Amino acid sequence: MYEVIEGEVGPRVILTAPLSLEEESDDADYRAPNLLQRILSLFSSVRPGSDLTRIQLPPLFNLPKSQLQCYGESVYCINNDMLSKCGKGENSLERLKSVVGWSISTLRPLMFGVAPYNPILGETHHASRASLNVLLEQVSHHPPVTALHATDEKENIEMIWCHNPVPKFYGTKIETEVHGKKELRLLNKQENYVMNSPKLVIKLLPYRGVDWIGNVTIKCEESDLQADLCYQGASFLSNKGYRSIKGKIFVTSTSKTICEINGHWDRSVTTKDITTGKVNEIYNAKESLSGMKTPIVKDPKVVMSSESTVVWAEVSQSILTRNWDKAKQSKAIIEEKEREFAKERKSKSEIWIPKHFRVSYSNELGWESTPNERWVPQAPIIVPS
Repeated sequence: MYEVIEGEVGPRVILTAPLSLEEESDDADYRAPNLLQRILSLFSSVRPGSDLTRIQLPPLFNLPKSQLQCYGESVYCINNDMLSKCGKGENSLERLKSVVGWSISTLRPLMFGVAPYNPILGETHHASRASLNVLLEQVSHHPPVTALHATDEKENIEMIWCHNPVPKFYGTKIETEVHGKKELRLLNKQENYVMNSPKLVIKLLPYRGVDWIGNVTIKCEESDLQADLCYQGASFLSNKGYRSIKGKIFVTSTSKTICEINGHWDRSVTTKDITTGKVNEIYNAKESLSGMKTPIVKDPKVVMSSESTVVWAEVSQSILTRNWDKAKQSKAIIEEKEREFAKERKSKSEIWIPKHFRVSYSNELGWESTPNERWVPQAPIIVPS
């Protein structure tokens, strides 16, 4: 299931299978029994509306991977190349349809009761799939902010994301609003698609589950087209409508609807042309998210010490072998070093400067990131073809 790279040639690296559609994935073996009771106990002292970004989960509740890896995998781990298809549409409408399908593919099913590690400040994740190179960096710790830059010189595609997840506890559920925007640039077409993210909702009662819910807008000013999507979850007492998507594509300047969008993000999504009635499938979850390959280390010598799979290697190894005491000790060491570095910077009045991004914040725009380099280089961690 997982790969361990260690020795004299480079730092120790732990790589695990990407999150996929299969409910009984390999990573699911690491969930603890009676997990619902444990989670309710964990949040028993947390009042509704509380900010959960500062809560440190014990390893029993962790996936053996960092949140940076999860963000990155949503881009480079996929069973078919939906991203390059975005720039190959014959017209702006076909390209937007492809962008909508690709954006849906970045939402992965999550397992109830387990979560990835909270990245430490300066942590990075660098991986490649064919000509697509992806680089992420944790540019802020409190609040947690992740920057992503991905480029594909062959397909002339660029992505810039800036994520600031804000989880809050509401008694029967936990809601995480993912602040920040995603930009997908089709350089050959001179089109820039700007989009937001739905909320991640973890329901504890009356039945447990994890879902993406909320409104998403995908807008391209250059083509005057926009897609509005509504991710719907189950009602309080029923699973009807679970993981469904409804929406439309329309002309921004006139509000004229061109297509309707319907389906389920974990199954199939289609568009229906308002004029002709023609229906096209723009996303098939089974084709995209089943049978994905675990990344491998191609060149251990150049893996950065800040790499997620290195930073959390000891913790991940212990979780995978179910050595919870060692996992707890290893995680505590990482978190204590993080606190010590923060105290040291504060005592010296130093401001953390990210290595790969320039970061800004404003009340109007929130967090924004700009990559330092034009193109992301080939990574030592790759997805095998």
